[in-house]
Amino acid sequence: MATQAAIPTSTQSWVEHTADALRRAGYRSSGPRMAVVETLGRHDCVLTAGEIADRLRSEGRDVGVATVYRALELLEGLGLLHRLETGEGPTRYEPAHPTGEHHHHLLCERCGHVSAFEDQGVERSLGRLARRLDFRVEGHDLVLRGQCAVCAAESRSKAEGRA
Repeated sequence: MATQAAIPTSTQSWVEHTADALRRAGYRSSGPRMAVVETLGRHDCVLTAGEIADRLRSEGRDVGVATVYRALELLEGLGLLHRLETGEGPTRYEPAHPTGEHHHHLLCERCGHVSAFEDQGVERSLGRLARRLDFRVEGHDLVLRGQCAVCAAESRSKAEGRA
């Protein structure tokens, strides 16, 4: 398994860092591969392979879903992407920032919407837990599952209508 490349400078974007990491690993910066990288780099949260392919098509770029999957597999193998498994539905991907910057996710199990959140209290709690368990945490993922505000309101409305 390949390791993640050196941490970029503050002025270097994830896209530039990824292009450099691909070059150092001996991969060409092909047009379709870089189109996938650029699409991921423009978004703050997770995208599915299908969403990436749809966005590329809407931009007039001829990149097929199979090419997107190959690029995602390569980027993940190089430690440049995080994979979010939601249990149901397609796998989602987002940039793995080499600085360790990250966020967590809220997953609506009714409509499938995923949104990001950050919470320093959660990070501190995870640090305390790791110390208590004498365990060196090298990474973590947190996905809270439930209902988004829209779906929860719809559920309440339906329940009130039956009452």
